[in-house]
Amino acid sequence: MASEVSAEAQASGSTSQGKGLATGTLGLWGNTVIGLASTAPAYGLAATLGYLGVGEKAPAMFIVAFIPMVLTAIAYQQLNRAVPDCGTTFTWATKAFGPVVGWMGGWGVAVSAIIVLANVAEIAAIYTLRVVGLDGLADSQWGRMVFAVAFIAVMTYVSYRGILLSERMQNVLVAWQFLFLVVLAAWALVAVYSGSAGPQAVRPEVGWFIPTGIGFSDAVAAIVLCIFLYWGWDACLAVNEESKDPDRIPGRAATLATIILVVTFTAVATAIQAYSGFGTTGIGLNNPENADDTITVLGDPLGGPVLAVLLMITIAVSAAASTQSTILPTARGTLAMAVYKALPPQFGTVHPRFKTPSFSTTVMGATAVGFYVLLSLISTNALADSIASLGLAVAFYYGITSFACVWFFRGTLRQSAAHLWLRGVLPFLGGVFMLVIFGYSVVDMARRDYGETVIGGVGGVFVLGVGMLALGVPLMLLCAIRLRAFFRGETLNARTEVLVPDTGAPPVAGL
Repeated sequence: MASEVSAEAQASGSTSQGKGLATGTLGLWGNTVIGLASTAPAYGLAATLGYLGVGEKAPAMFIVAFIPMVLTAIAYQQLNRAVPDCGTTFTWATKAFGPVVGWMGGWGVAVSAIIVLANVAEIAAIYTLRVVGLDGLADSQWGRMVFAVAFIAVMTYVSYRGILLSERMQNVLVAWQFLFLVVLAAWALVAVYSGSAGPQAVRPEVGWFIPTGIGFSDAVAAIVLCIFLYWGWDACLAVNEESKDPDRIPGRAATLATIILVVTFTAVATAIQAYSGFGTTGIGLNNPENADDTITVLGDPLGGPVLAVLLMITIAVSAAASTQSTILPTARGTLAMAVYKALPPQFGTVHPRFKTPSFSTTVMGATAVGFYVLLSLISTNALADSIASLGLAVAFYYGITSFACVWFFRGTLRQSAAHLWLRGVLPFLGGVFMLVIFGYSVVDMARRDYGETVIGGVGGVFVLGVGMLALGVPLMLLCAIRLRAFFRGETLNARTEVLVPDTGAPPVAGL
């Protein structure tokens, strides 16, 4: 649009100008809601619980996987307090490690979003079609493709129209999800303890919450799936410049979101496996027919047809909410990359009325559509393998962020015990955890029998996960040819005053 302005043009101005986004819009709850919505808690639980492969220890795995999440959240919180920039991993890693690592960190964020958008859009389409009785379209490849593309288009438009509209929509969608997850968990546990759940039910035991008796390989595979389940809480950090207190509220929202998630996931998983039991028939968790969805299968036996429909609506709502909230952080990440001249200036375009990264938002939606359609046409198994590969991209950029925190603040670690632990030890442990998970998963996913597809003699999950990350290298080199100032460290480095709203010049705390 001719009336749109480029945020890149502001880069040489005062830091109080920001990037043209709608500053001072979101409060603590608004930030938290965006972080919760991005995780798609209802859909994530339904799609993950049946594949963990650790039997009754699923609640324990959710607790174990929470540990690196909270360590990473601490790193995000500390970096955001010093540099509340919507580029998050890109900006922080560039200031800590230089342009190459920073650019690839930003690419890792984008890859995660593209993979998730393709999958959650299809889930939203399938469940919506089933709710309204169009099972034929839901089972048709072209039918669900058309509706999935429509979901991405609608949610891209909502993101384009402004952060306040996005927050209001997410309030409704997130409230619906958590309401029905709480109702489901409570209803199932009451049925189990009252003896009305049926012979397949088992009462929860303390051992369910203790991560012992699990093989290392099984534990790592389960944790990778749990990382997929938790992933998305960091979306609240990417809207930091649109927050009322950008250097504090987003970090608090990240911590609050992760705590809400671990409590919800653990409680609901406990209730589901207690009610379903571990049988291989009926609603049992070990019935392979239930692996793709362990939630809606409980509808009829637990509460009849009405509850079954409501749970299907909940899964559709969860996927739709994630579709929209995933677009928000990625578009702001590419906006920041353009502002600091790591991407072409068009990505820095901000709508003058809606105060959103209009070009980046549109490109994000279009890229997700292209990726989804391509993999769908190749095979539905390829699409399934893409979501299995998500843990690689997430561990990649979470690890970069954690190590960036340690290096950026290295000059302050001896100032106090709080600095040592919150800026050094805990983020470092989080980074090591992500590094181990990434390395082990790369080796494991290369097996021919890992996932649903085999490409070139190795697992399709490996090819998609590593291939998508590796694709960033030639793209980065293309940008380096045209955008030499960034790659020479001239537009963003450890001493650069980043372009953030109304916070003055953030301290160069690591030097």
